[in-house]
This record gives sequence, structure tokens and C-alpha cells, in this order.
Amino acid sequence: MKTIRYIFIFIVSIGSAYAQVDRTKYPEAGPAPQINIGDAETFTLDNGLKVFVVENHKLPRVNFSLVLDRDPLLEGDKAGLTGLVGGMMMGGTATRSKDQLDEEIDMIGGSISFGSASANASSLTKYQDKLLTLFADILLNPSFPQSELDKLKKQTISGIASAKDDPNAISSIVSSAVLYGKDHPYGEVETEKTVSNISVDDIKAYYDAYFKPNIGYLAIVGDITKKEAELLVKKYFSTWEKGDVSKKEWPAPSAPEKTTVVLVNRPSSVQSVMNVTYPVELKHNNPDALPLQVLNNILGGGSAGRLFQNLREDKGYTYGAYSSLSPNKIVGSFSANASVRTEVTDSAAYQFFQELKKLDQGSITEEELTSSKAILSGDFGRSLEQPATIARFAINTELQELPADYYKNYLKSLDGVTVDQLNALAPKYIKPDNAYLVIVGNTDAFADQIQQFGEVKYYTNTGDAEVKTEVQDASITAEKVIANYLEAIGGTEKLAAVKTLKSIQEAEIQGMSITVELAIDKTQPVAVQTMKMGEQVMSKIVVHPDKALITAQGQEQEAPAEMFNALKQLLEIFPELNYETGNVNLELDGMVKVNDEDAYKVNVSHPDGNKRVNYYSVSSGLKLKTESAAEGEAEINEYKEYDGIKLPSISTVKNPNVPVPLKLITVEQLINPALTAEELK
Repeated sequence: MKTIRYIFIFIVSIGSAYAQVDRTKYPEAGPAPQINIGDAETFTLDNGLKVFVVENHKLPRVNFSLVLDRDPLLEGDKAGLTGLVGGMMMGGTATRSKDQLDEEIDMIGGSISFGSASANASSLTKYQDKLLTLFADILLNPSFPQSELDKLKKQTISGIASAKDDPNAISSIVSSAVLYGKDHPYGEVETEKTVSNISVDDIKAYYDAYFKPNIGYLAIVGDITKKEAELLVKKYFSTWEKGDVSKKEWPAPSAPEKTTVVLVNRPSSVQSVMNVTYPVELKHNNPDALPLQVLNNILGGGSAGRLFQNLREDKGYTYGAYSSLSPNKIVGSFSANASVRTEVTDSAAYQFFQELKKLDQGSITEEELTSSKAILSGDFGRSLEQPATIARFAINTELQELPADYYKNYLKSLDGVTVDQLNALAPKYIKPDNAYLVIVGNTDAFADQIQQFGEVKYYTNTGDAEVKTEVQDASITAEKVIANYLEAIGGTEKLAAVKTLKSIQEAEIQGMSITVELAIDKTQPVAVQTMKMGEQVMSKIVVHPDKALITAQGQEQEAPAEMFNALKQLLEIFPELNYETGNVNLELDGMVKVNDEDAYKVNVSHPDGNKRVNYYSVSSGLKLKTESAAEGEAEINEYKEYDGIKLPSISTVKNPNVPVPLKLITVEQLINPALTAEELK
């Protein structure tokens, strides 16, 4: 009985204790944990190299991180140079080829990398001498081989070409251009031409000017003592010669006086890439920087952010919407971005601005603050697992002039952020009425609706303001431009005599070769376009005057009306010949630049609703580019004469249904061939 009574008392006491806990409230947060980040011990070599050592003996590894504190550079007609320096540094030394370097690094299971103002090396502690032998050899004796530069330039130019059709890359380029201007290091754009201008002598000149120990900060983190580090650093870096390094101050741009809309037209887009952005006066050592991390996390730091919850979870406009509020030595920046469906572009823009305005109205809650702090503290804790993070902390403390205990007290400072503090900071840094709204997409679909947000300006995919010049010569009309084009490619009499056409073009897509065959017979009339990979037919389109049949993966279906209206242009061979008789409406919309060439812009509207824009060279009369929502964009890179008629021999096609641009090279072009029934089937 006594045992039963004790059990009863125990159960009652548990029940009483449970009843005293209010489960409707979150438990009060405990004090912020103390972060045990090793103190960095420092010393400086005679040549000015400042060294930080953070001991961490948990693992037998050591990491060396070097940063060169130089001012940003305006590279001008050699923009892209700094992007090549790291690769050139790893291209070999006076005594080791690139292959030998790679092999020796692999032999010790280490890693070494270089940038234009940084370098990193890591390995097991027992291999640290060998690691530094290689690291110092690269740092002090780079050979800069021409063959490596040729390879890097080729890769870079290929990347630039791809970026021109990557809407996210375009958005980044244009956003930087409007934020800072193209005459600012943060706003200039590298092009095929500027990269082509770069020589080995330019790389050497950069190295000689900026790879100096007296602007260097070396952080050593890992299984090493300060005494060991001093011996190693003196052994491998004391011969590194110091020198004067030029300084340059750059102006901090200001936000626009009122919101400005910047559009980049990409007709093949089925989504709009949006970015609300403006410069912010915010340096790393500003006391507001940490609270603003919390603020930004609430707005758009992740899936719990207001932007994500609104534009994705509530409205379903996008897969994700995010924001950033980034400090910088010269000037910080704000960005809120998403990729949304074309048809909801204006609605999404409205929601972006509504969320920014709401944040300015003292709407942040205690629950949002608690959640944001938890996310940031978790991110901070996980970052400490990487030795490179500790190295970065040591260097950042020096470069950004942070308090010596900034990172040690990070969680404590984070815990001290309050709702009132954030609600007071929001109107100071969140500026919905002084922003750039940058949109890359099919602008014809939403240009009219987007005007409600501010003055609209058009930009090119390389970050230049699109300058449309009015045609001053009254004799130049759209009809005259078309007539000049027809004359330039052979004349109406020759063109009208073409009844059949056969062409074979080749292209490469994601490493695979494809062939595009086109056969047209105006007398039937019928057009057949076949796409092959080797001998395998991937797709076939057969166009008749009343319908188009598409066959892919063994399935045949009739093209929808909008697609058919675009495809039936194939039946014409030279569509411009029939503009006048086909009741096609033409509008001369000024002159613009197409790949640095002056071109007449002609808007073409067919009676069936099909619309396109053609661009014709002012000097040669040749068509340079055509674009439409249904077909995307086609640039004609080169013409060749076939039987007295000029036809495209190289063109670049950007289609909504193809993931990458296709560079089509003509390998066969036949004028008025005798086409077989099989070819037209």
C-alpha cells in the first residue's frame, strides 16, 4: 500500500508540475551562448606581410588564406583581366609546368587556388612544408604561359556568349550597370572584345603592380602553433619583395530620386527575371549592419521570408523570391528578386513594392524576430565547422575595421536586436520609392502595364542604354527599308524566280551534334523541317497552307494556331517579297544598335495577328536580326552568296523550346533543286 501511495504522490506531483507550464507560449530564450573562437595571434614580416595564426588542434590539418587589400580597378578596354589572373597564376612556374603542379598537389591530398587578390592552400599538417613549397613557388615565380592565356580567354569568351542569352546573367549585368555606371569598377562589363585585348604582358603588369606583401594578410588556421607558423612564413615568404601600390578612391553612387523601370527585351523568355535594387550607404563596421541582417532575413532571407511567402506560397507567381542587403567598403546594395511567369510580371512587381512599403510601416513582429535570429545563429554556428571561416574572420576583422571581439560576441549582439530597433531601421534602408526595377523578359507582353511603377528605360543585354534614334531622312520608310533589303540579297526578280529551296545546317547542343534540314516547294506549297541527331530523326515539322504537323518521339500532332501562324512563314522562302500583297502592316521604329551596327527597326504585323520585329543594317541593307514571341530570336552572323542570292550562312537562334542558343552553320544551300516526294513527305 505504501508503494502504491508513493506512486500516486509521484504521479500527482508530475501532473501538478505539468499544469504549471503554459504550452501556448514559447519558452523564454536562454542567454546567447559564448562562441569559443580561437584568438588570432599576429606578427608581421619585415616586408610588411601581416600574419594571423589561429590554433585549432582538433584535426591534423592546416589552412593558409592570403588576401591582398587593393582598391577596386577599372579595367576599361581590357575588362575581364582580373578574372584571368587566378587561372594564369596556376598555369605553371619557372620550374614546374601546370601538369607538374597539379600532380604534386594531388600527391599530398592538398588544394591550392588563386584569384586576382586572394589565394588559399590547405593540406594535412604533416605535408605543410611541401604545401608551402608549392604555394610559394606559384606566388613568387609564376610563368604566365601564353598557351594557358589562350585557353582561359577562349573559355571566358564562350562564357560571355552564353551569358548574353542567360536572363539571370543579363539581369546581373544590367543591374550593376544602372547601380554604379559602366565607368565604375562594380558596373563595367567584360565583352568578347575586351577579353580578346588582354595579353600576357597585361597579366604580368597586374602581377607586378598588386602582388605585394605590404598589402597582404595571411591567415593560418589549424593544427599549428604560432612559433611553427613564424618559422614557416619566414622560410617561404621573407624573400617576397614589397613595393608601392597605387590607391584609388571611387565615388559612392546614390539611389534614384524616384523609382525607375529598366527593361531588357528577350522575346524568347517565358519568365520575367525581376530585380528591385538600389545602392545603400552601408559598410561592414556600421552598427546597423548586424540588425539589417536580421531585417533582410525577415523580408527575403529564405523560404520563411515575407517575399517567398507572398509571391510563392500565396500567389504562386514564382518558385522563390529573395532579398539581400549587402555592406561594402565603397557602397552597399539592396536587392529583391524573383523569376516570375510573364503574364504576372506587373502583378509580381506590385507585390514586391507592397512588401517593401509594409516593412517601412512598423510591421515586424516578435515572432518574426525570434525566427530570424534562430536562422542566423544556426548559419553562424555551422559556418564555424570550416577552418577557412576562422581565417576569414581574422582577415575581415582587420580589413573591415571591425571590433576585435566582433565574431566572439556575434551571437550576443544578435540576441540583443529588438523589434523596435528593426522597425526604426526599416524606413532608413528600405526605399521602395527610390529603386531600380530591372526586368529581363518578353517586354512586349507587359511594357504597358509596367509603366505604373515609374519611367521606363530600355537597356541591351550588355548593360548599355538602348538608344533609339529617330530617322531624320523623310525618304526612309519601312517599305523603303524592305525594298533595300530585297535588293541587297539579290533583287526581286531573282528572288521571285526561286520556287524551291533546300538547306542543311549543323549545330551543337550540349556537346551533341545536330543537323537541321529544310526543304521548301512553293508550287505545292509545302515546307518540311527535320531535326536529326546522327541518322536519328528527333523531330519533323510539315507545313501546309492550312495547318502544320509536328512529329516528335513518334507522336504526331497539329500545331496550335499561334505556332502555325509563325511556322507558315516558311512557305514563303523570302517573306518580305509578299509583305505588300499580304496586307502586312509595317512600322519604322527608328534606328538602334545591333552588335554595334546601326540598324533600322521595323515592326511587322500580319493580318492573322502574328507579330515580329526585324532589324536591317543601315549600311548594307541586310537583315541582322529577327525576333518574335513565338519563335524567339535569330541573329544572322554571316551571309554567303548562292547562285547570285545572299542567304544566311551562320546564324544564332534563341528559341523558347531550346535550353541554349544554337549556332547554325550552313553546310549545303541549293536554289531551285528538284525535290523528291520523299523529301517533302
